[in-house]
Parts: sequence; C-alpha cells; structure tokens
Amino acid sequence: MKLYREENFPVTIIRPSHTYDERSVPLGVHGDKGSWQVVKRIKEGKPVIIHGDGTTLWTITHNSDFAKGFVGLMGNIHAIGEAVQIMSDESVTWNQIYQCIADSLGVELKAVHISSEYLAAHSDYDFTGSLIGDKANSVVFDCSKLKSLVPDFVATKRADQGIRETIEYVLAHPECQVEDPDFDRWCDEIIEKMK
Repeated sequence: MKLYREENFPVTIIRPSHTYDERSVPLGVHGDKGSWQVVKRIKEGKPVIIHGDGTTLWTITHNSDFAKGFVGLMGNIHAIGEAVQIMSDESVTWNQIYQCIADSLGVELKAVHISSEYLAAHSDYDFTGSLIGDKANSVVFDCSKLKSLVPDFVATKRADQGIRETIEYVLAHPECQVEDPDFDRWCDEIIEKMK
C-alpha cells in the first residue's frame, strides 16, 4: 500500500480466509501430509481429534466462490488501493465441519475434543500457530467491501455441499489419498492419553 500511496502503483490486497478445493478437506487438526489421514480415520470408524469443544465458529470458502470475488476485483478500478476480504458469509462450527465429513462418508463421527493448548504442548506439529493463533478463535467476517466492489458476488457453495464434493473427489482420486502413519499414530497416542 505504501507504493500505492506514494507512487500510485496499482495494487489490491486480497485477504482470503480458509479456502479449500476438491483435493483438500478443510480440517482443524491434521498432519504434515494433508487431510486424507483424518478422512480415513473417520471412514474406518476411528476416533478423530477436534480442537477445543468444537464450537468455535469458522468460515470455509470453496475455491469456486473465492474465484467469483477474485475475478470481480481483477481490473476493477474501484478496488485499486483497497484491501478486500473474500470469503463466504456462512459461519460453521468445527463440530459441524467434521460432521459434514462423516455424513459425506455415511458413517458415525467419533469425535474426541481436546484443548488446543494441550495439542500444541504435546505435539511436534505447528498447533501453536495453526490452532491457538488461528483456528481456536471464532471468526465472522464482514464482506461488505467486497459486495460494494463486486455487487453480483454471492458465495453459493454451502459448507456441507462443498465438503461432500471434496470427499467424493478425494475418494475417486487415489493420488489425493496420501497416507500419514506418523500422524495416525500420534492421534492414537493422544486419544489414549485423554482416556
């Protein structure tokens, strides 16, 4: 923005939230190799970790909805010099997100709620930044600036719809099913300790 203010350099800052696509299921707690191991645990009827009590509000945005906002801002002279958030208006809890995954798989969700602080303290994964500094906090965004700049912007992919489509894609594409035995083992150990 400094270059815009001082030299009239045309810039628009885009601020997305948790944007996901057909290859990666939106999750709060996962290993270094992505979302598959959690999906596999749910599919196999194993318990899965949800941080906190699962009631934290979160906003997930399907990439197709993000694209509508992004394309509407491209070349938009009214967006130059602005910072604009692009995300869905729908807020869901982490419990709802994980339940959508289980529903998409047609299985029962076996959730184990564990505090974000405990997870960060008992893990080599970056849960200090990704959970305590981010996903453990409720977020509700104001997208009024985006809607004033792109009046026809509407996020139309509900969380349950997008998650179902993502699960279907991942199940149909083995290349998206990256095993993470270390994370799986860590989940088992943490869940056992919590018992």
